[in-house]
Amino acid sequence: MGQDWKGQLKELHEESYSWSLFCCNNDEEMAKDTLQTVYLKVYGGKARFLQKSTLKSWLFTVIRNTAMDLFRKNGRNHVELNESHNQIPDDTPRASAETTVLFMEILNGLSVQQRAVLTLAFYHDLTLDEVAETLGISKGSFRTHYERGKENFRKYLAGHKDHELL
Repeated sequence: MGQDWKGQLKELHEESYSWSLFCCNNDEEMAKDTLQTVYLKVYGGKARFLQKSTLKSWLFTVIRNTAMDLFRKNGRNHVELNESHNQIPDDTPRASAETTVLFMEILNGLSVQQRAVLTLAFYHDLTLDEVAETLGISKGSFRTHYERGKENFRKYLAGHKDHELL
């Protein structure tokens, strides 16, 4: 990593914690443990950024893999991405409470993969390739989840009686 990688990690901390919460089913303690373990791996050299992707997508991949490892250590066979990814930084413009609830309901109605793909693409601003890499899926699989997720989101939104207000 370049000289300023610690500064870049610091800048990504809020988003990293948010992604950690997502990967840990909104369990705050596990998300904190996951992120601390990630930082120890990074600072200790066990996880090295080889610049084959962006720092953000690499870090999100390390967070996802670390969360899965912690789930396995705790006797769970796999990690299910959480049902309510709603960690929004304080400086982000906010929608009305009803709109936020509606969007969360719609996201929760999607499959786990569709929800993860849309969250990374739209909330965390990862590119399509970065999302595929972060989730460990092929680009073709990504495209399928992405398109189906957007279409299902549109269908759920159109079916909601107050969708015109959005």
